[in-house]
Amino acid sequence: MQLLLGFLLALIIAFLAYKARSLSKSGAAAATLTGAVIFGVGGWQWAVLLLTFFITSSGLSRAFKKRKQGLDEKFSKGHERDAGQVFGNGGVATLFAALHFFLPASPLPWLGFAAALAAVNADTWATELGVLNPHPPRMITNLTKPVEKGTSGGISLVGTLAALAGAGVIGILAALLDPQVASYGLQVTSYGLQVTSYSLIANPEQSITNYQLLITTALAGLSGSLFDSLLGGTVQAMYFCPKDHKETEKHPLHTCGAETVHIRGWKWLDNDWVNFACGACGALIAFVMLYLIL
Repeated sequence: MQLLLGFLLALIIAFLAYKARSLSKSGAAAATLTGAVIFGVGGWQWAVLLLTFFITSSGLSRAFKKRKQGLDEKFSKGHERDAGQVFGNGGVATLFAALHFFLPASPLPWLGFAAALAAVNADTWATELGVLNPHPPRMITNLTKPVEKGTSGGISLVGTLAALAGAGVIGILAALLDPQVASYGLQVTSYGLQVTSYSLIANPEQSITNYQLLITTALAGLSGSLFDSLLGGTVQAMYFCPKDHKETEKHPLHTCGAETVHIRGWKWLDNDWVNFACGACGALIAFVMLYLIL
């Protein structure tokens, strides 16, 4: 019954987002699939985190649309998310929600889910709010080199603070909504963390506190967004428009209609895969931090 309700809820939300032009047809289909897994397997707490990411990211995209005029030529896609963007941003979180089905008593799926969403939320907030920075961003690989706003790999003070805020919002909700956070501990052995349900013990001294969960999720999310920028400035596929003389993610055609030329990065590593790596990095760093804490 919960799976059915999760599917229906995901379908309704995806349809409304499609009508609001926040999702394309393929994006709505992908959102229905990911939402059905997250809502149906995880439940309402998981749904709240996912909806927070989607609503805030879509809202910021619309709120600062005018300030981003002229930057669309740099991004591979618009504000209507397609299937690639949905899976890129929500794919890792969906995998952890599915893992929760097999490990319902373990804290690891919730932590991975929250950290992955914190990372992509941080990246989205940095992209949307970074345009407010009064000075040009700097390349993450060379902080002394100014670049145009919207350039992949560019970071700024406002963008970084926005990333921390975006990750922090998810971290706060993760700490407040996790029903297990104050009631279990993790058994730590010489072999590392035991991830099966048999490792759960009633030991308050080894419990993950709300504060630890918040900090871990927020910092992991920020780290994931910075990793996203690092990939964008190094190995993400980038192209050049010979007509406008602009660097862009768009391929094969630029906004002006001219064919773009590959200039650097791995051709297969587009922005959707970079976003997926951003979420995966956030989850990985959260697990490392958890291990160090315990």
